Amino acid sequence: MTSEREWVARARQGDGDAIASLYDEYADRIYGYLYRRLGDAQLAEDLTGDVFVRMLEAIRKGQFWKVSFRAWLYRIAHNVLVDYFRGKREQREFLLDERVVGALPADATSGGTNPDGWTYELLREAIRELPQLQQLVLLLRFGEGLKAREVAEVLSKSVGAVEALQHRALVNLRKRMEEQT
Repeated sequence: MTSEREWVARARQGDGDAIASLYDEYADRIYGYLYRRLGDAQLAEDLTGDVFVRMLEAIRKGQFWKVSFRAWLYRIAHNVLVDYFRGKREQREFLLDERVVGALPADATSGGTNPDGWTYELLREAIRELPQLQQLVLLLRFGEGLKAREVAEVLSKSVGAVEALQHRALVNLRKRMEEQT
């Protein structure tokens, strides 16, 4: 089995099979992340292409990741989104599907129990009320399955800052859920 580093080394030399392997491995994940941020399938598809173009440009320049290749790709995707939203009046809210919402820790709602009337829609609404950065941390940690150190790389923050953001997001989420139910 070829490792990511081997694929990257081969991609740097222009090996089309290695580039295709990297794309096949990560395109769906990056597309999903972009789609949840944008809510527009065509735009998410276009920006996914931009992410992989930037990835190739960086590889050819000899730029590499610090923590993980996957986190590095999400960082590129994050930068593509920042560039896209730059100059726009408002950012769209995150689209949080059941996979994201269902992956949250049980204690994010009300001490590990779901009160009567608790629904994904109530949880989605509570998440929408969180600050954007807290939403983003929840999306990357629980929706995309990134580790705290990978999220730190994506957001150019320390691991401690990411963990603090995650903790505040979950505390705020629990408080909002208690108010709604």
